[in-house]
Amino acid sequence: MRLLAAARRSLERTGGDLGGSVSLAAPDEAERLVVIGVTGVYRPAGVSRVSVRLADLDQFLREAHGVGLTEAVGPFRDRPGDRAREAVGRDAVVSLAADCRHAGEAWFASWLDSLPLTRIVRSGLPFPDVISVLDALPADDEPMPVFAERVLGDTKALVDGPVRGLVLRAVAAWHEVGVPERAEQERALWELAGVVPDDLASQVLVLNLPAAGGLLGSWLTSAAAAHVPLRVTLHQLRLEPLSFFALSDVYVCENPAVLRAAAGRATAPLICTEGVPSAAVHVLLSALPPSTVIRWRNDFDWTGVRLTGAALARYPGAVPWRMGMADYAAAQGGIALAGTPAVTGWDAGLAEAMAASGRAVMEERLLEGLLADLLRAAP
Repeated sequence: MRLLAAARRSLERTGGDLGGSVSLAAPDEAERLVVIGVTGVYRPAGVSRVSVRLADLDQFLREAHGVGLTEAVGPFRDRPGDRAREAVGRDAVVSLAADCRHAGEAWFASWLDSLPLTRIVRSGLPFPDVISVLDALPADDEPMPVFAERVLGDTKALVDGPVRGLVLRAVAAWHEVGVPERAEQERALWELAGVVPDDLASQVLVLNLPAAGGLLGSWLTSAAAAHVPLRVTLHQLRLEPLSFFALSDVYVCENPAVLRAAAGRATAPLICTEGVPSAAVHVLLSALPPSTVIRWRNDFDWTGVRLTGAALARYPGAVPWRMGMADYAAAQGGIALAGTPAVTGWDAGLAEAMAASGRAVMEERLLEGLLADLLRAAP
């Protein structure tokens, strides 16, 4: 049995080649006699190692039992063949990726380099589905089941599984954010790509933003009159179009602590993104009158300045709100700045100052000045 096990390992390693030999260390008496019978060569008692040519073992088995060595050891992996097939499979994955509409982007190349190509090939993962999804992104705030049906022909194709995981990693690389570890982070990342997993989970926190238009409009107006924060879902925003009263400025912050500090006061309209802006945030902002100035800010960290840059590019009426180099320099304290540096097109000196100091400054450290702006701009 030890001889056949060694032969099996050799056949797997060579793809079934009978030209090699195998050996047994410290054979017992029965094994010594078997080897003598197979090879016809005497081996003295107490020998420390014996060797057998696979061709001799194959011939012995055929003469004694009517089966060859490959049949005797049973099914075995053809490792050289596997490696060759895997190489072809990896080449096919890379070739398929090269046809993706994002193939020329630096983030796409980085994502592709990070993929475990051999594992993808071995698992039989439908990599064409991954590329099809990426080709269809960004979507236009499309519900996930509708998007999955349109792109993959299966409403549940992106609910779970390896295709979902690879797409999320690609979107994270695309937007230079971390790979999501929690369900809420996954939802935010999907929405960043324009796909809405759940229009009830997609929300926006609002303060002092009166509006007209159905039930939600009356809620917003009543909440604004009482200066009470209101959490609005994407589902509610889609029930009926909203019409906003004359608005010169709307302020946008990242952290709920800023909005909480402003609650109960007559301030300018304030919207809180609570991190990466959700689809609900974008739908609400898109409904504002074109003349409205959107004053946007985030934390002074690399993710925050990327989000600010994306907002300024997305909304023609958007301007930075206390997001300049002077604002950063005036803030005291902070934590260690981590992640990949980003450009700050609205104030090139900001990125330079952040990189030089190595500090990340959260919005709460600017709270006094932010509240002063909101109170001063109250209608």
